[in-house]
Amino acid sequence: MAWNEPGSGDKDPWGKRGNDSPPDLDEVIKNLQRKVAGLFGGNSGSSQPPEGAGKAGSVGAGLIAIIILLVWLLSGIYIIEPAERGVVLRFGQYNHTSMPGPHWRFPYPIDRVEVVDVAKIRSVEIGYRSSGGRPESNVLSESLMLTNDENIVDLKIAGQYRINDAAQYLFNVRNPDTILRQMMESAVREVVGQSTMDFVLTEGRSEVATRTEQRLQEMLDAHATGLTVTSVSMQDVQPPEQVQDAFADVVKAREDEVRAKNEAEAYSNDIIPRARGQAFRVIQEAEAYKSQVVARANGEASRFTQVMTEYEKAPLITQERLYIDAMESVYSRSQKVMVDVDSGGNNVLYLPLDKMRGSSSNVPRVDLNNLNYPTTNNPQTVPSSPAQDSSRSRGGR
Repeated sequence: MAWNEPGSGDKDPWGKRGNDSPPDLDEVIKNLQRKVAGLFGGNSGSSQPPEGAGKAGSVGAGLIAIIILLVWLLSGIYIIEPAERGVVLRFGQYNHTSMPGPHWRFPYPIDRVEVVDVAKIRSVEIGYRSSGGRPESNVLSESLMLTNDENIVDLKIAGQYRINDAAQYLFNVRNPDTILRQMMESAVREVVGQSTMDFVLTEGRSEVATRTEQRLQEMLDAHATGLTVTSVSMQDVQPPEQVQDAFADVVKAREDEVRAKNEAEAYSNDIIPRARGQAFRVIQEAEAYKSQVVARANGEASRFTQVMTEYEKAPLITQERLYIDAMESVYSRSQKVMVDVDSGGNNVLYLPLDKMRGSSSNVPRVDLNNLNYPTTNNPQTVPSSPAQDSSRSRGGR
């Protein structure tokens, strides 16, 4: 029937009456049951369902409900990786934490799982920012810190941390990573504020990092953030840019001081052992001289005693031996040699042996052919030696 043609009776072009009321709910349910029964072999085209069609439709609906229930229950299976922890929420409230492995929970919307990576090492930077290959950018509002002696240092420090308790990390604090950054800045400012500028710039770098790590962990534990600090390292610490030249001069002066002290200690370590060695040598020489003098004195005393004993036994023989020994000792140091020529006359041969006994370079050459012999008319007389006199006197006896 065309749209512009009038309908038959009181029906509109769609075959509906203008005064029809909305369909009844029971009729809608029956129509739905007929359609489901038709899916499972029932005759949906007939106006009246055949006998047994209602029973088949109820069985099909039960199977569908069972399948839907199984799928819903199977959707509650989940697996947690070894580096992760699963936080189970039941109706939005914390229930328990799942460890690595397969687990089951009540499906959505009863339970919900928040997976947290607890093995990942996260980093935080104070005083600078670095990302990828881009150069570092200084953050002066974080890096400039006041020391105990009212000086300012430009300090950059970095830390690493990981999640220790997944439930505390998710629910105890809001934005735990931001909270950790603020706590770390507060901790390092506290440590630097308790130290002097020289200590922070020189030997205190490692100690400042250690104390900052300890203080930061105490603050994190007090607020139950579920975070654990793994390391804190000092990246750089310098005086402010405006006074860096002056501090460079101070550092150079300190280095010169240390170098001068090291050189003085090296000289001291060299000269003191040498002086001690010389002192020990002098002492040993003195001890040796003492032993020599004492031994010589003892020997002379013993010799005198022995001579005295022999003298008492034979005075004349001992006296003669003493005289001979004395003359031998005297003449052994004499530089003149007297030669007595037994020719029946008074001629005496004189040789310059004192010059001949000198050094080989100063010894004059003696020409034996041109020797000077004194004549009998003018004999050269030489004083007789005590040995000759004594020999004559002994010969006369």
